[in-house]
Amino acid sequence: MLEEAEREAIIRANPRNAEVIFPYPNGEDLNSRPDQSPSRYVINFRDWPLSRGPGDKIQSNPVATDYPECLAIIERRVKPERIEKKPINSWNKKVSQFWWHFGQYRWAMEEAISHLKQVLVTAEVSKHISFSFRPSTEAFSHMIIVFAHDQYFEFVIVQSSIHEVWARENGSTLETRFRYTPTSCYETFVFPVEPMPLTEIGRKYYEHRRGIMIDRQEGLTKTYNRFHDADESAAEIQTLRDLHVEMDGSVAAAYGWSDLDLGHGFHETKQGMRFTISESARREVLARLLKLNHERYAEEVAQGLHDKKGKPKVTGRKGKRTPSDEESLLF
Repeated sequence: MLEEAEREAIIRANPRNAEVIFPYPNGEDLNSRPDQSPSRYVINFRDWPLSRGPGDKIQSNPVATDYPECLAIIERRVKPERIEKKPINSWNKKVSQFWWHFGQYRWAMEEAISHLKQVLVTAEVSKHISFSFRPSTEAFSHMIIVFAHDQYFEFVIVQSSIHEVWARENGSTLETRFRYTPTSCYETFVFPVEPMPLTEIGRKYYEHRRGIMIDRQEGLTKTYNRFHDADESAAEIQTLRDLHVEMDGSVAAAYGWSDLDLGHGFHETKQGMRFTISESARREVLARLLKLNHERYAEEVAQGLHDKKGKPKVTGRKGKRTPSDEESLLF
């Protein structure tokens, strides 16, 4: 990892080095920095070879030795630790063998988001469940969960109380903080079939929240601390609450739940006093989402999307099944 000053010096020495130095956001950056910008950078040679073979042409695919200044840093700071570490598992064995690779590089993620300019992200561990957009070209820390979504209507659904209720019921905790686990919080969550009308409220909510963070020079955690504080009466926070109520109502309508009274207000929860939906609404939302989960799973089984043991069918890097547009929203 590199600090800003060191990154700038390396690029001054050879401008081409910028091709392999990436912003490296972590959960602390997302939750504490007002602009959510990464505080550090990382050298990432992806899954490239270390050098070219005798028969390789100069014009062939890039290799690590094309960037000698960056490789020298990896050799000095990373290689000794990688080589000395005993391969107690397959991951240790891999990073020991390919010591010049960024250990957290995920080719499948890069492939999935390569067509997007931005992606939806959340910190794996945090006090509040919150989602943000970041450029898809960043090298994300393993403590950031990346979703191949780039639209406001997708942001609205996961930022809504509808999703938070499901996530808190199915996620886990680390000490006193919530831990978002994609397999139980996201993969089991049923998206509404007709989400497009949510775009405008998503943009309004997101831009207003970002404006609060920049104006107050506060990160997401402090912003939502104020959001959930019953004694906080600042106009911009009250507007954020109003937008959240509107957002939740729009998401409920997308599910066809016009009969559901969400009962927004300050309610006592397992996390303490929170501005959220009522306890009766929480239980009803969970019941309806669970019912939808069972119905959607039955539909997937009928379509042959699961194996005999009930698990989703997954193939390797080549020849993998590509979900349809509808499926990519539903899963």
